[in-house]
Amino acid sequence: MLCEPFLTSRSESGWDIPLLAWRAEAPLLAVGSAPLGGGIGVRGWVLNATVPMSYDRDDPAAHLAELAHGLDLGGPGVGLLTGVDVSEVVSRADGGVRVWATVGLGTPVWAAAPEPARPAVPEPAQRVGTVNIVAYVPQRLGDAALVNAVATATEAKAQAIWELGLSATGTPTDAVTVLCPADGDPAPYGGPRSAWGAPLARAVHAAVRSGGAGTVVPWSDRRAG
Repeated sequence: MLCEPFLTSRSESGWDIPLLAWRAEAPLLAVGSAPLGGGIGVRGWVLNATVPMSYDRDDPAAHLAELAHGLDLGGPGVGLLTGVDVSEVVSRADGGVRVWATVGLGTPVWAAAPEPARPAVPEPAQRVGTVNIVAYVPQRLGDAALVNAVATATEAKAQAIWELGLSATGTPTDAVTVLCPADGDPAPYGGPRSAWGAPLARAVHAAVRSGGAGTVVPWSDRRAG
C-alpha cells in the first residue's frame, strides 16, 4: 500500500522549498511519465518536489535523486517536479483508489495544437503550469491495464480542465504515475469503464477539478511577494 504523503522541505539557494513524499509499505509496481523512475517498474517511494519558476537545471532526474537521498528514500522510486506549492496537494478517494494531485494550470494547451510560426523576435517565457497526478490502485494491474490506467487518468484530467472553463487538455509538463501491488492476480483492464479504471477516473477528475478551481500562485511568486 502507498502510505499517506508527508510534507517536508529542503534548503536550496537560501530558500526552504517544500517537498511531498510517499513511502510504500512494500515495493509497488508503477507506471508513469515522471522524470525520475518513469516507465514501468517496481518502486518504493514517490517524491513531488516544488521548484522555483526560475528552475533551469537540465538534469532533473539527478536532482530528484539527490533530494530523495536527502530524505533517506532508498532504492528505486518516482520523482516529480512542479512550480506549485506541493503543500496544496489535493487528495481524493473512490472505491479503494487513492489519488493525489498538485494542479498548476498557468500554461494550458491543447495536446494537438498546430505548430506555431517562428516569431520575428523572441517571445517572453510562458508561465509554467504543471499537473502532477499520483494514483494508487489496490489490485495488481496487468501491463496493458497499467498503460490503459495512465490514459484513463489523463482523459479524466482533461475532462476536469475542460469543465473548469479552459480550452485545453493539460499543460506541456504534466506527469502521471499509477502504482499498484506488485503481486497478485493481475486485473486485465484499466479503461474508464473497467473495475479499477472507473474509480480512478472519478478520483482524478475530482482532484484536478478541485485543485484547479481557484487561482494557483506559483510557490516562488508567492514567496517573492
